[in-house]
Amino acid sequence: MGRVRRAALALALPAALLLSGCVATPQSGITNSSSPSELIPVPASGVPTTSAPLETAQTSNKAPVYWIGRSNDNAFLYREFRDVPDQDNPVTRALRVMMSQKPLDPDFFTPWQNPKKLATSISGKNVITVDVSADAFNSNVDAAMAERAIQQLVYTATAAAASAGLIDAGQQIQVVVLVDGHTDYVAFNHVRLGEPTSRSAGMVAPVWIIDPQEGTSVADGSVKISGRSTVQGGKLRWAILKVDGDGDNDKTAYLNGNATASADSVKSGLFTLSVNLGPGRYEVRVSQVDASDSAKEVFQDTRGFTVK
Repeated sequence: MGRVRRAALALALPAALLLSGCVATPQSGITNSSSPSELIPVPASGVPTTSAPLETAQTSNKAPVYWIGRSNDNAFLYREFRDVPDQDNPVTRALRVMMSQKPLDPDFFTPWQNPKKLATSISGKNVITVDVSADAFNSNVDAAMAERAIQQLVYTATAAAASAGLIDAGQQIQVVVLVDGHTDYVAFNHVRLGEPTSRSAGMVAPVWIIDPQEGTSVADGSVKISGRSTVQGGKLRWAILKVDGDGDNDKTAYLNGNATASADSVKSGLFTLSVNLGPGRYEVRVSQVDASDSAKEVFQDTRGFTVK
């Protein structure tokens, strides 16, 4: 249970051979970006699930960036808000962070490599075009991780455009990925690019702590923790651990309790809780309660933060 911190090592990112620019003949085992085959199963409870809704316009200069993280032997997308430089447009800035920087949370990782060339544009039909050089795909990953990486790009590009108010959030938003100006490139040797691609609901994390972000500091007193679950009205279990060192043995149970994700379709599975904390380092853990076994917790997410 919980994401494996060795995920980045398990991913194994040796220097892979550069992929060819275009693929002229069909190849077995290749999927199209517009129809990923790796979808996350619906919960056994049959409870309707929700996905992360499109981000809303904000005045902050922080860019929404999605990363990949492991949980319950699967891999999902998680979001962080990151400081970005002023050059380039908002979509390009967010994608450049995704491809060239490391996540704040050590549980997350990315298979993307820093590209020599990256440009984006948005058409009046809510289509975002991303043109990137082939070196961005210079990683050796399997088909499932390749599909998640493409969805990572789609989620990040659409999130950045929506946050900057550059697109009509009331319409479907799609992303077209070109490689060195061409379509039909096979990304990571597994996913054919070039067709308009939308967010896949099955890729987003089942449980996702939104705030506080990893490594942030908050004032002592009442600390608000918020997040989202893909199960509307689903039961959640949370725990606060006091952190006294850098190892797992240096964490002691401090507070715990239960919460319920919102059943309101407008709030899309949101949950919030408030706890009183004094100065120190803490870790919050939130997981879904298995509908078939109330003693079992699944899809845990964690965040480390400091109270001053």
